[in-house]
Amino acid sequence: MSIRVMLADDHAVVRDGIKAIVAKKGDGIEVVGEAGDGKELLALAETTPADIYIIDISMPNLNGLEATERLLKRDAKTKVIILSMHDDRAFVEKALKVGAKGYLLKESAPEELIHAIREVWMDRFFLSPKISRYVVQGFLGTNQPRNQQRKTTNLTDREKEILRLISEGSTAKEIAHQLRISVNTVGVHRNNIMRKLDIHKQAELIRYTLKEGISSL
Repeated sequence: MSIRVMLADDHAVVRDGIKAIVAKKGDGIEVVGEAGDGKELLALAETTPADIYIIDISMPNLNGLEATERLLKRDAKTKVIILSMHDDRAFVEKALKVGAKGYLLKESAPEELIHAIREVWMDRFFLSPKISRYVVQGFLGTNQPRNQQRKTTNLTDREKEILRLISEGSTAKEIAHQLRISVNTVGVHRNNIMRKLDIHKQAELIRYTLKEGISSL
């Protein structure tokens, strides 16, 4: 019996790459469906259920973490492998917390993808070797010392809202349109957020929103 796999990624070239790997190296593995976003995945999963769902963490309409949560609410036995370009600890921990059984980096070798599918199908966890250290660190209690952790800063509700939108990939123009404010005002809020948090990189902003529960992605 073949392992039925469904893909969800908003980039067709990524889905095509995975299908090519499965076709070439995945004996006994079959791709039964593909979706371009989280909502499309949920709809497809109702009509064409799979054994394993390989889900991109960053997708429009409904991101991979939210889609994973909804799939697991439907069926707690659902097996999900999160696919991501992010090797940050916050992403890994969030993915495992929502119920994913695997976390695979997009830079992974083809053999690693096939191995991940087989491991998760056997109801085991799989993490790319590059990020498995986070689980070990958590088990050993080797988190950052308190004095090295970023101090939580109280942001205004509007700043949290803008931070959430920034972390989810919205442009300043899109944020301005959604909140009915000027692009310049968005820029002012962004600068204030970065100054308060002492964060100046997009990846660190995303990490902060996950840690503080401001955004699910």
